[in-house]
Amino acid sequence: MSKKNDNAITLAKPVVRGDEKITQVTITDAIKQAGSLRGLKLVNVMNMDVDSVAVLLTRVTSPQLKQTEINEMDTRDFVSLSEALVPFLTPAGSGASNEAETENQ
Repeated sequence: MSKKNDNAITLAKPVVRGDEKITQVTITDAIKQAGSLRGLKLVNVMNMDVDSVAVLLTRVTSPQLKQTEINEMDTRDFVSLSEALVPFLTPAGSGASNEAETENQ
């Protein structure tokens, strides 16, 4: 199963690229830039649409994964990488009541 260590996701099944085996992948700060979402429907990304998330991962991973590598990766690893995107896609403090909400209750 995939593990998360120091912002790196350890893959259950390494991605093989030539003679190299990629065993860890990190979500880079590129995810913090709206440009990483260009051409994607935000609703699809937020709903974790596989195709949309795969395209986003090609833009925000280190080492930078290729579309074919993402398509062929172990499902558990894809899910782990998808979960790693969530904190960047949700507003800070989501789930907490804001001041206006608490005044109306």
